[in-house]
Amino acid sequence: MESLSTFWLSVLLFILILASAFFSSSETSMMAINRYRLKTLISKNNVQAKRVEKLLNNIDYLIGAILLGNNFVNILAASIATLLSIKLYGEGSVIIASMILTVVILIFAENTPKTFAAKNPERVALPASWLLDLFINLFKPVIFLISLISKFILNIFGLKTESKNDLNSEELRMAVKDSKSMMSNSYQRMLLNIIDLEKVKVEDIMIPHNELVIADINDEEELFDQFKRIQHNRLLIFEGSESNIIGTIHMRDLVNNYAKDEVNMSQIKELIREPYFVPEGTPLSQQLEHFKNQKRRLGIVVDEYGEVQGMVVLDDILEEIVGQFTSSQGESIDEITLQEDGSYLVDPKISIRELNTELKIKLPFDNAKTLNGLILEQLQSFPQHNVSLKIDPLIIEIIQVSKQGVKLVKITKLN
Repeated sequence: MESLSTFWLSVLLFILILASAFFSSSETSMMAINRYRLKTLISKNNVQAKRVEKLLNNIDYLIGAILLGNNFVNILAASIATLLSIKLYGEGSVIIASMILTVVILIFAENTPKTFAAKNPERVALPASWLLDLFINLFKPVIFLISLISKFILNIFGLKTESKNDLNSEELRMAVKDSKSMMSNSYQRMLLNIIDLEKVKVEDIMIPHNELVIADINDEEELFDQFKRIQHNRLLIFEGSESNIIGTIHMRDLVNNYAKDEVNMSQIKELIREPYFVPEGTPLSQQLEHFKNQKRRLGIVVDEYGEVQGMVVLDDILEEIVGQFTSSQGESIDEITLQEDGSYLVDPKISIRELNTELKIKLPFDNAKTLNGLILEQLQSFPQHNVSLKIDPLIIEIIQVSKQGVKLVKITKLN
C-alpha cells in the first residue's frame, strides 16, 4: 500500500469514508424502520421489504455484518490516513492526521448519515438491504463466528437474545394517539375505547339489581300492570324470588299475541325466553364476543354464588365504544346538572366511570362502582345531611339522604 501514490491513497480514503457512512446509516435505518409499515409493504409484494424483514429476523447476523464492515473500513481508513500524513508531512503529523480523521468520520460517516437514516429509515433501509445481504453471504463464516461468540457471552450473563415485537395494550394506545393527524378525533376515541374494553368488566356498566324492571310470573295483576307501563323492549321474569330469574319476555312477541287476541297466562309463559347468565368479572371484550356467538343482546350478571347482581346489555357495550347515541327512555332527570356557580348536582347512583367521563376526572373504581358506594367507602359510616368530604379532585357535599342511602350530592371541582 505504501507504493500507491498520494492521489490513489486519497481516493481510497474517500471511498472508505463513504463505506463507513453506508454501514452507519444502514444500522440506524434498520433499527428505526417501522415494522408495521414494513409488513404493509410486504403485503404489496415489495421485494426490498421482504429482504429487510429477512435481515431483521436474523438480527445477530445483521448486526455482526454491519459492525464487521464498519470497523474494518474505519481501521483501514485510519491506516491510510497515517500513510498519507507521513508521505506529505512526515512522522510528526500522525497525531494531527488522526485528530482530523476522527472529526471527518464523526461528521461525514457517523452523525450526518445516522441523522438522515433516523429521519428517513425506509429510504435508506430498503435499497441498502441488497448490499447488506450480499455482504452477509460473502463473509458468512466470519459473521457466524462473531454471532456465536456474542451469544455465548450474553448467555454467561444470563441475558436473553430473543425479542418480541408485539405491542401491548399501552403501546397500542400510544400508537393510536400518535396517529392523530391521520384520523378524525371520533375514530381515534373509538379505537382507544376498543383497546380499553379488556380493562372494563361487565359489572362496571351493568344495570344494578335494584334498578331492574322485573315481574313475578305468579302475580298476574303485577305482570299485566308491568306490560302496560314498561318502556323497555324486554321484561325480566322471576318466580318466587327476585333472584330466581327464569327468563325474559320480548315486547314484540307480546304485541303480536295482543294482535291475535291470544293474551293469557299460558300464552305468556310460552313467550318466556331462557335467561342467559354472565359471570361477574367478565371483560367487555369477551362479553361482546359471547353476545355475538350466543345471538343474545342481554345477559344476567351473577356472582360466584349465583346471586343476581344486575343486567348487562349489548347496547351499553356498544356505547362504551362509540359513545352514548341514545337516551334512556326511562330517564326522568339528568344524572348530572351543571349549576350557575360551576358546581354540579349529581345523582349518586351514577357510575364512577360515567362521572369520570363527564367531568374529565380520574376517581378510582376498583372497589366501589357508583358514587354512592365511593362515598360510603370513604366515610366508613352512613352519611348525614350537609356532610362534605374531599376526594381529590372534588369536594362532595351531601344534599339529600334517605333510609336507603344518599339521594343527591353537590360536586365542586377543585382547580
